[in-house]
Amino acid sequence: MSSNSFGTLFRFTTWGESHGPAIGAVIDGCPAGIPLSEADIQPWLDRRKPGQSRFSTQRREADKVAILSGVFEGQTTGTPISLLIENTDVRSKDYADIKEKFRPSHADYAYMAKYGIRDYRGGGRSSGRETACRVAAGAIARKVLGDSIAIRGAAVQVGPHKIDRANWDWSEVAKNPLFCPDPVMAPIWEKHIDEMREDGNSAGAIGEVVVSGVPAGWGEPVYDKLDSDIARALMSINAVKGVEIGAGFGAVELSGEENADQMRAGSEGKPIFLSNNAGGILGGISTGQDIVARFASKPTPSILKPLQTITATGENADIVTKGRHDPCVGIRTVPVAEAMIACVLADHYLRRKSQLR
Repeated sequence: MSSNSFGTLFRFTTWGESHGPAIGAVIDGCPAGIPLSEADIQPWLDRRKPGQSRFSTQRREADKVAILSGVFEGQTTGTPISLLIENTDVRSKDYADIKEKFRPSHADYAYMAKYGIRDYRGGGRSSGRETACRVAAGAIARKVLGDSIAIRGAAVQVGPHKIDRANWDWSEVAKNPLFCPDPVMAPIWEKHIDEMREDGNSAGAIGEVVVSGVPAGWGEPVYDKLDSDIARALMSINAVKGVEIGAGFGAVELSGEENADQMRAGSEGKPIFLSNNAGGILGGISTGQDIVARFASKPTPSILKPLQTITATGENADIVTKGRHDPCVGIRTVPVAEAMIACVLADHYLRRKSQLR
């Protein structure tokens, strides 16, 4: 299998399977001299790890990270940083009944069609378990970017239930297990997800990441645009089926005048934008405004509802997926999306530095 790496100057490669002994990542291109320890990475992994509430899979993984290389006396050396996360709570027997069946809406059939073999234990590489590696890489990317850049994510819709943006409060995101910034909507989401889970079903979600502090001038025209790299990064996350930047698809309903982010003169020669429909990126290059990206995650395909499928030998069959699965996988995708955007920004930060005199 190829294409397990992401990035240009800041580049990471993930490895491992959902039910293997461990998963991990190798980060290449991190500059030397950056203070780094496991304590800088672990808090971000703790936000994503499973089993923390009834709204996520009950698989219990500590997701404890170990740095194997690339750090000496508490600082990065400029050489590849290798990270290890052990799998400690696998239950492969849960998948014995679907060994010869393909889960609808899952990657099972596609992997078999491509490789002629698949790891049916939790989906192998197609499992959301792989995203822990991305979060670890994102933690290092944040260290490269520094504290002047803030990357924050939240869920904005679960099933048909959207937040009221007038209620948006970033401090609420850490107060509930759903990354919900709307204190009124959080209990509604909880009820909806509980109903889905009790019915043996699952729900989809939309998340949003807002980045503050990125200066104007990051991004590469024409094919490595900052927004195209962000879109690619988010679309590479398991279950994500749609991405939009700024007003996104909503821009279709606006006139040119309404969509225009009009400008007035500001201090130090920098403009003041009167709106941000572009999501902080024009022509693939950052404008200095907040970067805003949203992503839609489909409902978890592993559910207890009986579904029609086929077997590996091409026969009709029914399938019920047992085991431990997120009733709404899009919720835990929020910290993963933050991490992927952090990696994109670290990459473009280093590219920008390489172009300056």
